[in-house]
Amino acid sequence: MIELIPAIDLIDGKCVRLTKGDYDTKKVYADDPVAQAKHFEQMGFRRLHLVDLDGAKSRHIVNDSVLHRITHETDLIVDFGGGVKTDEDIQKAFDAGAAMVTAGSIAVTQPDVFLRWLATYGPDRLILGADVRNGYISINGWQEESRQRLPDFLDRYMEAGTRNVLCTEISCDGMLQGPAIELYREVMKVHPTCHLIASGGVSCIEDILELQRADIPAVVFGKAIYEGRIDMEKLVKDVRVKGKG
Repeated sequence: MIELIPAIDLIDGKCVRLTKGDYDTKKVYADDPVAQAKHFEQMGFRRLHLVDLDGAKSRHIVNDSVLHRITHETDLIVDFGGGVKTDEDIQKAFDAGAAMVTAGSIAVTQPDVFLRWLATYGPDRLILGADVRNGYISINGWQEESRQRLPDFLDRYMEAGTRNVLCTEISCDGMLQGPAIELYREVMKVHPTCHLIASGGVSCIEDILELQRADIPAVVFGKAIYEGRIDMEKLVKDVRVKGKG
């Protein structure tokens, strides 16, 4: 059974979505992300992907107060990312209640720091963020493109003990045109023990079922929910009934 993870992206304390990571395409879906998180919990979700877009752009955590409220007012398991650049940032996220932290840019710019966090907090609490554009890892809120190619990036950190990888194909993100299935298949072919979280492009229930049939362990999605493209009761029923394969 594929793990279903709704997403909340934060700008100015509000629940937003972008298209292909472009901040100029911001669309606000809810003024109160805590209320949105509670709604997800009522829908039956147990986990939440929370992204501090202000933090990603500013290069330090900004919305930790929202994280704190969500983790203290719901029972959701929250993985948090965006602006986690220093020891103080990651500790701030955990202190605010994050069960896991997603770190991507730091793994590109300061690999020794990421590896130290992996050793300190363990592979179950750290998620490697692999945001891909044209085959290369993008960093700092997708505002910059690194010179690291995805296969080399994953090889290095999987060999170091990373288990959880959040992979976003930026060209698909927010487009509601389907996820990058072949990209995720290739990652799983090379790294079959990876707990891969697919992100970007989910537009309907069939997209999620296709990921499930491809044995992708987990999927993050948001815009399709906000735009009313997914019937949650049907989604839960289909995922439970069909299982993997």
